Amino acid sequence: MHRRLPAAAVAGLAVFAALVGWLVVARLTATPPQRLVDLDVYRNAGTSVLHGRDLYGFLSHPPQRLPFTYPPFAALLAVPLSWLPFTAAGILWTLGELACTVALTAIGFRALRPRAGRWWPLLLGLLAGLVQLTLPFRDEVKFGQVDELLALLVAVDCLRDRRRTGGVLVGVATAVKLTPAVFVVYLLVRGRRRAAATAAATFAACTLLAAAVLPGDSDRYWTDVLFHTERLRSNAGTANQSLRGMWLRALPGHDHGVTAAWLACAAAVAAVGLWRARAMSRRGDELAAVALVGLVAVLVSPVSWIHHLVWLPLVLGVLVGAGRDLRRVVLAITVWVFFVLSVPWLGSHAAASRSFVPLGRIVQDGFGLMAVVLVLWLPTSVARPVTLRHNESVHLGGDQ
Repeated sequence: MHRRLPAAAVAGLAVFAALVGWLVVARLTATPPQRLVDLDVYRNAGTSVLHGRDLYGFLSHPPQRLPFTYPPFAALLAVPLSWLPFTAAGILWTLGELACTVALTAIGFRALRPRAGRWWPLLLGLLAGLVQLTLPFRDEVKFGQVDELLALLVAVDCLRDRRRTGGVLVGVATAVKLTPAVFVVYLLVRGRRRAAATAAATFAACTLLAAAVLPGDSDRYWTDVLFHTERLRSNAGTANQSLRGMWLRALPGHDHGVTAAWLACAAAVAAVGLWRARAMSRRGDELAAVALVGLVAVLVSPVSWIHHLVWLPLVLGVLVGAGRDLRRVVLAITVWVFFVLSVPWLGSHAAASRSFVPLGRIVQDGFGLMAVVLVLWLPTSVARPVTLRHNESVHLGGDQ
């Protein structure tokens, strides 16, 4: 006999649907030129692989006309998307993104589960819905992006107990998109040399596989495309909240000065962030360590769009901890509200008005600056350290 779904799970699903339903409907019914534009890029990449088209010369449908900018291995994984009609692919992709939101929230707020007891699924549905309302996660659904999945792979890999396959998921994520490579460095700094070596070997294996299937595209990517960040559109635009994006807006027209300032700041942020993450990990707080390294990855990358800040569920979970400290709960709510608001775009409008240019520029960098503050200040979790055991998956249901 089939067991009935617990009432708390049904209630949690209903709460989650109520919070995010409008967003899903709005994105899936948007006009074609604005509907899941990055998913369109992925599907085109898969089609290019199947039909032998130039992977990095083909552009998505007008008016966006976006190029594919990921490593060739990502194009191989995108092939199944090209087999589906766009509408079907969009529905499945969006549902997958929502599932990743729930999973990341379950990991980030895991310390609350003992207190919630059998009502954990209801609380999880509420928390995941609130996370989905933040601008980075709204943009993930809007564009049909892949960042949530990569963050989930990395988090599961780093948080589970060490075993022979440790590092594999980090390596796969890095082969799909280079930003998670920071976690290979973290594993090495943390002293998990075997996992770091496994991650590097997995990345190499995936890259070599792509090179065997797509030799010309692989050669072009690693010798040319990788070094042309302008293919990502304006790097100085408001959506780029990396350190380099902030310096590009602060020093327009001074390319050498921007590069020098960015490299210096990136080195400092990486050093401090990895040092703090290493210290937290050694104290047994791996959740805080992963959240920190995720923020570092966003900041040091040449281009980090707003939707790259998918590490928020882990950050908010660290702040809340077990929920026993009211000040930390209030602080987490404040950070959540900050990321719900379209802070960078408010700053962009203020700067464009010429009445509040200095203040507008600061607000325009708001998400990036908040990430810097969190890297420097994020406290250790007050809860029992979170580690996924060898035989434990991310459990989304209630206590049995």
